[in-house]
Amino acid sequence: MSLYIGLMSGTSVDAIDAVLARFAPRFELLSQHSVPIEPTLKQRILELADATDYSIDRYGALDTELGDLFATAVNELVTLSGINPTQISAIGSHGQTIRHRPDLGFTLQIGDPSRIAERTRMTTIADFRRRDVAAGGQGAPLVPAFHQWLFHCSSEDRVIVNIGGMANLTSLPSDTQQPVIGFDTGPGNVLLDEWNLCHQGTAYDAEGAWGASGVVDAALLEAALATPFFSAPPPKSTGRELFNRRWLDTLIDQLPQAPSAADVQATLAELTARSIAEAIDLLPLSRPTTFVCGGGAHNAHLIARLRHHLPSSRITSTAELGLHPDWVEAAAFAWLAWRAETRQPGNLAAVTGAEGARILGAIYPA
Repeated sequence: MSLYIGLMSGTSVDAIDAVLARFAPRFELLSQHSVPIEPTLKQRILELADATDYSIDRYGALDTELGDLFATAVNELVTLSGINPTQISAIGSHGQTIRHRPDLGFTLQIGDPSRIAERTRMTTIADFRRRDVAAGGQGAPLVPAFHQWLFHCSSEDRVIVNIGGMANLTSLPSDTQQPVIGFDTGPGNVLLDEWNLCHQGTAYDAEGAWGASGVVDAALLEAALATPFFSAPPPKSTGRELFNRRWLDTLIDQLPQAPSAADVQATLAELTARSIAEAIDLLPLSRPTTFVCGGGAHNAHLIARLRHHLPSSRITSTAELGLHPDWVEAAAFAWLAWRAETRQPGNLAAVTGAEGARILGAIYPA
């Protein structure tokens, strides 16, 4: 029985999600676990991600510390699952993105996979994105290939929307002769969480309640949507390099009158919902069902705004398809480990813009 572990820490930098799964003869999620990233560690990660000048020693220390934390997540998951570790073929670790610049030919994730392999005594597969970038692709999003493998349906068009720190979508036409489309749509939770932490003192806006109390500032929303990324055609990907607090503060400073903090939060929720909805409206699909995953699936206000902008689309979560929205991305990296170990491509060139299908990931033996 070949089992795989997937590790994911996304743009929100709030936790390491770990899953244990099998993919043959069919997909089965066997166990899941989440290890929080402590606020002081999160701050150091964000400082590195935002840095223009950073000590190599500090970089190396953070890479090491995160590698150990990823290994801790694996070992705790295995203990909780009760599975014999010898049944686990490999770990797929996404790592923690600190810079994503496919326009410059690179993407960089930390969380030393050598330390994961050493601390767990398990083969670890990591560094999935850079091969796609080397092949001329964006290196992101990679999850559409997994979405296609697990969620395609021959009887209806589907859209899978992942609302993490950034938001991305996968278009799954029922007709397999039609191409799968996938791309980042813009910010997901990243600005919502950062603004909420600054003004409310909590890590996130629970169910979007604070955002729901505000009023959308039309001028701020339109200024945000004028950012060229939103009108650029796919393939495209983005990250904190563009959508960050400096970007938001610059937009606010240009307004004749600054909106209230609650109104900014409402506007950020509207930005996420509208950018996703407008991207879905452009897809060549017929009344697709939209399945949401990622942390944004828990933001009731955000989902309500998404339904407002997509009145003809049924919107639900991936739980309806048998996979809880919190575990989809970690499961995708377990799947990518399975694909790499079995020498199968892990990207969709039509999604990332790569020159062709590629086997992704570097292998660090147990």
